[in-house]
Amino acid sequence: MNVMTSGSKQFKVTPPEKGSFPLDHEGECKLFMIKYMRCLMENDNQNSECRKFSKDYLECRMEKQLMSKEDLKKLGFADLIPEV
Repeated sequence: MNVMTSGSKQFKVTPPEKGSFPLDHEGECKLFMIKYMRCLMENDNQNSECRKFSKDYLECRMEKQLMSKEDLKKLGFADLIPEV
């Protein structure tokens, strides 16, 4: 574990909970990202108004293997998944 010092304070550096993931260098999910970002701008950064776009973006990232597959319910999108 890395420890950084800033003045008299020490900070422990910890990796992200889900680990790191590759950037979308090829722009495979760029359209989904743009839709999500546009929604945030149009809705005063209220993520609750843009959750569908966030879900679509994460689904694209999982499909393109830019992040590990994860159950959307665990990511907080249970209410956006149609019942079968």
